[in-house]
Amino acid sequence: MANVFFNLLIFPGFLFVVVFGMAAEYVDRKFCAKLQNRVGPPWYQPFADLVKLVAKENIIPEDADAGIFKLMPVLAATSVITAFFYIPLWQTKALFSFYGDLIVVIYLLTIPTLAIFLGGWYSRSVFSRIGATRAMTQFFAYEIPLFLSILAPAMLADSWSLSEITVFYSKHLWLSLFNSVGFVIAMVALLGKLEKVPFDIPEAETEIVAGSFTEYSGRLLAFFRLALDMELVVGASLLAAVFLPFGLNLGFVPGFILYLVKVLFIVAILSLLRTVFARLRIDQMINFCWKYVAPVAFLQLIVDLVIKGIIVK
Repeated sequence: MANVFFNLLIFPGFLFVVVFGMAAEYVDRKFCAKLQNRVGPPWYQPFADLVKLVAKENIIPEDADAGIFKLMPVLAATSVITAFFYIPLWQTKALFSFYGDLIVVIYLLTIPTLAIFLGGWYSRSVFSRIGATRAMTQFFAYEIPLFLSILAPAMLADSWSLSEITVFYSKHLWLSLFNSVGFVIAMVALLGKLEKVPFDIPEAETEIVAGSFTEYSGRLLAFFRLALDMELVVGASLLAAVFLPFGLNLGFVPGFILYLVKVLFIVAILSLLRTVFARLRIDQMINFCWKYVAPVAFLQLIVDLVIKGIIVK
């Protein structure tokens, strides 16, 4: 019981995800700043921002639905943490694993976007509702490509368990090369899920203040920001487990170090992409996802099905 308590709350549970999430935010901001010839924040800036927000007062708009307004940030954070427990990190088995946990992880990672939508909508603010509508509209654009890009490796591995998928690709590492296109699609979709440039239109500060977060402050805003940081780590961990399944049998220390490297490598790629591209309009984002990203993701699924029928017995 004590071991389970330690795993859930300390490592690789809540505390680890929080600390690693803030570290990933620092790497993201610092690397992006260097690419733009800026200095960037000090290493403790994400922690300082979190402490500052926690210390501030929670202000709830008079017309807002107070219950939903306060519940959504907590729901977003808890759903992300729960998804993390089912993802293999530095070994082929997750902390908790069962057949079908891949679907559960994908479902849990949709909840933060729904929480952002509901939190913004029930803030009753015009800016919040515009941001919430954009977030939900964008959700329907990137979620299908993300699902297809992860479904393809699962179909090739013939399993709906993340742990079984990593075991399969660790034994047939060369087959993971056929999922390279899916990895690119998943990276693009993850940018949309995290609402980062060029898909940051739901939180366009120059247009609608802060989108769904306009009316949030204090600890509630801190929970939302923390949920996004943790979602960055969890999303990168999911992509690392599915598309970069090497080095999972090296032992704890080298395996854990390699896991950190893989996650930070994905974070660096996301930083590079959001530095290179400019913000898209919501209609441009939807057209891009449905005209190009979704068909390519579907093509990846077909390729994996063909390879499964020809090579994998």
